[in-house]
Amino acid sequence: MTAQPGNAIVILQPQFFPWRGVFEQMRLAHEFVHLDDAQFQKGGFTNRVQIKTANGSAWLTVPVLRSGALPPINETEIDYKTPWREKHLRTLRMTYARAPHVTAMCALVEDLYAEKPRTIAGLNIRALERVAAELKLAPRFSLTSATPVTTKQTERLIELLLPRAATQYITGLGALAYLDEAAFVRREIDVRVMEYARTPYPQLHGPFDPHVSILDLLANTGSAATSYLVSETLSWRAYAARAAQQDALAVQVAERAAFSSDAR
Repeated sequence: MTAQPGNAIVILQPQFFPWRGVFEQMRLAHEFVHLDDAQFQKGGFTNRVQIKTANGSAWLTVPVLRSGALPPINETEIDYKTPWREKHLRTLRMTYARAPHVTAMCALVEDLYAEKPRTIAGLNIRALERVAAELKLAPRFSLTSATPVTTKQTERLIELLLPRAATQYITGLGALAYLDEAAFVRREIDVRVMEYARTPYPQLHGPFDPHVSILDLLANTGSAATSYLVSETLSWRAYAARAAQQDALAVQVAERAAFSSDAR
């Protein structure tokens, strides 16, 4: 399944070669909006990602220049004083030496690194759109910095969605903690929640890990990578109803366990 009739929008901070789930959201979107004016967060996935190695998970990190308050992502400059690009490529070539499509994957990374973008947003956006092309995904791409807003959380998202004539907003589970679904309903925007299938694919180095960089999928499956983007969405209300049923079942199980313990 690809994007449905209407105008489905995804809004995400530009991450560094992120996991497959980002591209599964992209697959269902008519427009993918790079949240490039969000504040840089130390320790997040803006400038680092995990890959799977023979010795377990390892981080690939892009060093950035920081002093004082953390700037927006689109103003966070990359630190090129150390040879991190060469180190990344050595690590990728060694880690995926036995992967059937390692050469093409490393060539993609090398091409991007050769462009030497000034900011981490610049690098991430180029990488996301280049990988999208490899996966034959073609949503419209735009930047939140092109239509800046000053509100926060739900209202900020709505202010970004309305000028784009959104009929659907696709989000991950993390947003459920703060989104006001009723505010979207008032604007006739359907909130859709991603349900990540985490479908296994051929992978090196032990038990399957679904959460590593998209580079892992490209190295191992090449042109077949798109066939592993299969996750779908569920309406907010359907998801909430199911979650409530699961919570009620958990309470019943707990009560039965407590009763059995008291009976003994």
